[in-house]
Amino acid sequence: MSWSTILYEKIDGNIARIVLNRPETHNAQDYLLIEEMDEAMKQAEEDPEVKVIILAGAGPSFSSGHDMSGRGKPSPQRPELSQLPGLEGSLAREQYIYIDKCLVIRNLTKPTIAQVQGHCLAAGWMVAAMCDIIVASEDADFGDPVLRMTPAAVEILFHPWEVGARKAKELLWTGDRITAMEAWRLGAVNKVVPREKLEEETLRIARKIALTPNVTVSLTKRSINRTLDIMGQADAWDYHMLIHQMSHHTEQARAYREERRKAMERGGLREFLKMRDEAYSKA
Repeated sequence: MSWSTILYEKIDGNIARIVLNRPETHNAQDYLLIEEMDEAMKQAEEDPEVKVIILAGAGPSFSSGHDMSGRGKPSPQRPELSQLPGLEGSLAREQYIYIDKCLVIRNLTKPTIAQVQGHCLAAGWMVAAMCDIIVASEDADFGDPVLRMTPAAVEILFHPWEVGARKAKELLWTGDRITAMEAWRLGAVNKVVPREKLEEETLRIARKIALTPNVTVSLTKRSINRTLDIMGQADAWDYHMLIHQMSHHTEQARAYREERRKAMERGGLREFLKMRDEAYSKA
């Protein structure tokens, strides 16, 4: 299968590498990229030769998050989703394209490794957090500025599980970013390496995991994920999705969307990001 926003290759016959391939946008995720990533993940899952899956990003960044430029492509599988109005439409769109596609990665039977460089922000971090292991380059940074735009974080509230509740509140309320080393210190990243060693180190770990019997790897992954669910992860994520949806429909959110529209008309995405972040950069 061929894709326009995803690169797919097999290494050593038993490692699948899936590469987000919109480098000119820092791999901003439009509907097409998300659906092609989902198809690639399922192809690797169904390939009996594949033992480990690597998720990487082409160019300077792993992913800058969801595409906010207005130029991203709509869902090729469910084009009607973009036309559904109101809360019902918003819930259907975000459940299908954001929640369900992320949970596919989290629940694959095969181990996944995120290979992260540059910006890993908002939905980019959300996707990386669905992987079992994260290897980051020294120049990587992690953050979620979504609250600056009024929604209650991204669709899956992974943050408390990645960095702890107290740090999650700080990062979400301020929109500040953390370095790869800080993410490692907090337990959100497994390894930090120089940029030039990132691919090599990710492959080294993948090859080592591939030596382990795949049945025991899969069963252990299932057991650890079940442990997280018993601790409340799945229920907490379901609850947050409702909170996220409610936040889209507040008066503040409606007013902000109008300001965003005006900023985009004035100067496109760059102008909108300036409007969003300028006050925070001075604080």
